[in-house]
Amino acid sequence: MSELAFLSASEQAELVRNKEISPVELVDDAINRIEKLNGELNAVILERFDKARSEAEGELPDGPFRGVPAVLKDLDGASAGDPHHCGMKYLKALNWTEDQDSYSVASLRATGCVFVGKSNCPELGLVPTTEPESYGPTHNPWDTTRSPGGSSGGTAAAVASGMVPIGSAGDGGGSIRIPASECGLVGLKPTRGRVSLGPDHGELWNGLVVRGTLTRTVLDTAIAMDAMGRYWPGDPYYAPPFERPLAEEVGRDPGNLRIGLATAAPAGMAETHPDCIAAAQDAAKLLGSLGHSVEESAPSALYEQDVTEWVMNLIGANLSQELDYWERKTGERIDPNDLEMGTRVFAEMGTGILARDYINAVESVHRLARKTAQWWADGFDLLLTPTIPEPPPELGQFKATEENPLQAMLRSGTIVPFVAPFNLTGQPGISLPLYWNEAGLPIGVQLVAAYGKEDVLIRIAAQLEQARPWRDRRPPVSS
Repeated sequence: MSELAFLSASEQAELVRNKEISPVELVDDAINRIEKLNGELNAVILERFDKARSEAEGELPDGPFRGVPAVLKDLDGASAGDPHHCGMKYLKALNWTEDQDSYSVASLRATGCVFVGKSNCPELGLVPTTEPESYGPTHNPWDTTRSPGGSSGGTAAAVASGMVPIGSAGDGGGSIRIPASECGLVGLKPTRGRVSLGPDHGELWNGLVVRGTLTRTVLDTAIAMDAMGRYWPGDPYYAPPFERPLAEEVGRDPGNLRIGLATAAPAGMAETHPDCIAAAQDAAKLLGSLGHSVEESAPSALYEQDVTEWVMNLIGANLSQELDYWERKTGERIDPNDLEMGTRVFAEMGTGILARDYINAVESVHRLARKTAQWWADGFDLLLTPTIPEPPPELGQFKATEENPLQAMLRSGTIVPFVAPFNLTGQPGISLPLYWNEAGLPIGVQLVAAYGKEDVLIRIAAQLEQARPWRDRRPPVSS
């Protein structure tokens, strides 16, 4: 079991292809690991063990991850016949299930992987931690007093601890990259429109939300994105196609790239911790040693405008609509007591947003995206930053109180300044685990490319992975 735990998804699938192990054996081992570790981590909240064993015994798709156990985040995409609660007490009380796969889940299923359970998430993915009242907090396997990040924190804890090698994730303001940083994983936020949100949605949060995975290797991330990254008829956004599959970019020479380095948080939204500055500077030195040109530079537009009001208007209005969506879909009214305090107050604010203020926020974000993208058009290939401005925070800091019902939102603003801007612009970004501080906590660094250029990110990420391997690092809570 311990030998299998930290093999990548690709390596586990190769064992299946070579008939050295069966899908059922892989799934059983993953279930054993979940049962061993989940009491301490609370990463997997809904078991799919019997279904997973049955599927592993049957005819699995002959894809690149055939037989590999995986977890599904209980928010970003539904799986047919399974509970889908989105971190909500309301949906949990209804024991709500979905009757069809979301397109992103269907695409991941087509790789041949087997879903062994649903992973924990905050209510409706609103905060960058995973501490829902519905299922309780998920703990970081590197230090169980700390957050694993959010909103994909359950998946991150499951993958980092060795329960499974891959899991689904989503990112509306850093929710793939933040957990990757805090748990020592690879987390790619794809370009807007790369992964379909259908069939239920064309866009979420005005295009801020995208879907992907969390893994331990660049190759697994590339393979998963090759499977998930396709256009479905009727999608409102369309990402430019790649020259070749992303998996073929792993090991390909990225060339000599021009990279900007920024360690100060945009618009002064947070003070960057010395460990996070050190992580970004260390990555800059490593990139320089690999032949790339690194200079202190960043899109000036990110530092000229505090985007908080725009984002609050966009997400607040969308949250209000999302609650209406669930009432219509379930046929059951949402009582205010069904919601966490922070969600309830934020939704009430969203209900009061004027149409003109909402449209102004949309137009303002579009202008920001044009100004920001110009920096890449003017000759830069990548932007290098810390992923988040501090080490993984302790649990309990994102809870709303009667005295401060917006505490969760205010605290969230100090975590997301390096990642959320690129949900606004739609550009791809990747968090890589290149640095650990003296306390043994992972500190991720982010690389951001121009719109549609995930291939550049995969090439450089694979080069860094080879130069500074991270896969042998194990958290204290692991198999």
